[in-house]
Amino acid sequence: MKPLAYRLRPKEFSEVYGQDHLVGEDGIIKSMLKKKLFSFILHGNPGTGKTTIALITAEKSGLDYYHFNASTDNKARLMEIIDTTAYRDILIIIDEIHRMKTDVQDYLLPFLENGKVTIIGITTLNPYSSVNKAIRSRCHIYKVLDIETDSILKALKGAINSDELNYDGVIDLDVLTYISKVSNNEIRTALNNLEMITIYGAKQDRINLAIAKRALGDKSLSLDDGNDYYDILSAFQKSLRGSDVQASLHYLSRLILLEDMESIIRRLLVVVYEDVGLANPNLGPRVFAACETAKKVGFPEARIPLSVAVIDTALSPKSNTAITAIDKAIDRYKSGVVGPIPDHILNREISKNPEIYKYPHNYKHAAVYQQYLPNNIIDDVYYEPKEESSYEIALKKRMELLKNIK
Repeated sequence: MKPLAYRLRPKEFSEVYGQDHLVGEDGIIKSMLKKKLFSFILHGNPGTGKTTIALITAEKSGLDYYHFNASTDNKARLMEIIDTTAYRDILIIIDEIHRMKTDVQDYLLPFLENGKVTIIGITTLNPYSSVNKAIRSRCHIYKVLDIETDSILKALKGAINSDELNYDGVIDLDVLTYISKVSNNEIRTALNNLEMITIYGAKQDRINLAIAKRALGDKSLSLDDGNDYYDILSAFQKSLRGSDVQASLHYLSRLILLEDMESIIRRLLVVVYEDVGLANPNLGPRVFAACETAKKVGFPEARIPLSVAVIDTALSPKSNTAITAIDKAIDRYKSGVVGPIPDHILNREISKNPEIYKYPHNYKHAAVYQQYLPNNIIDDVYYEPKEESSYEIALKKRMELLKNIK
């Protein structure tokens, strides 16, 4: 028998939880289906509904649709799909689109251009960095959001009232609440956990929290006090940022008991570059090496390099000047205050007249004054160093030196 999550896969947009921006009454995908369906890519964490949304969209599109897995299928499979549908437009759902091989992409592009093929790409990665630009530029990109605990609870209640759950007894509400908090914000995982619990407690007239915990084992141990999973992740990151090494280790231990390696590593690396940054630039490679070691050895040994990285990060000097600087630059650009790049640093102009560009290495301190910013933002300042570490103090002195070169 197929898993409960498969049997209860939504068949209508109204049954999809937490994605109103895409499939609600004013959702972009629902709006497209009323007029014209464009190619798009869905990205988000596992279990958030990407495949479900793609399938419902395909069913409602009026087009014949096909599945293509970019990880396992090859060009011959794509040719077969397109050649056998030569006289009609089609839709192709491309799973793991970030793994699309060059020969497949090259064959697909002309059909995307002429409208013969519309695609719905699916990926767990950020398509702006993982999907080839040629494909990405021909698709709209939409984020499928993580599912909130309340939405997972609604899905579980719906499952209990369906004909698909083979259990006639009573399931306590705190069991459903517990499942919703320990399922990594994934409805699929939550439904499969519910099914596991009902199988384990099949002989019981009532399933309580104790039965549920025995059925699911220790994977939810650190959530037993009722804290939301993402609250723990947030507390972990804030403790690192706040330089509280004891609290950082406490929350690390709770995440280790969940064996949630990827979330630990992601939060660690974010703190290293967002909150430590230029106060201790050598920390990044050290933490990255510790994280790679943790992934290689796996749990339980992974706790050791992760502990090293957490202690090092928590006690490191902190500086957020890097993130502050780039966010200022991005906000400035988004405001529409943009001018042309100066001619003397444009390759097409330099090729006509090489003398207009001053090569910095030909000058003392490997620096020479010339304008790099566009005229209308020439006085903008994005990076403002702090004096939190010897390294950033040195950067500040270097900036002062460069400022005096005229």
